[in-house]
Amino acid sequence: MPLHRAVTRIKYLPDIEAWAKEQTSAVQYAVLLDRTRQKSGRCYWTVEARVEGKLWRRFYVTPDGKSVVPE
Repeated sequence: MPLHRAVTRIKYLPDIEAWAKEQTSAVQYAVLLDRTRQKSGRCYWTVEARVEGKLWRRFYVTPDGKSVVPE
């Protein structure tokens, strides 16, 4: 469930929802657990929003989904 929570947290951000509606292709979200980051003693997972295999934006999300940091 934590992976789903991280993706859902990004997917429903207002700017992401607006961008996704503009796309003609499916938006894909990737959680990259091999690219975790540590900041202020907290672990952040890397979550990418992509269309047609091209990166649009990257975010860092805590496993509990409570903190999101855009790149």
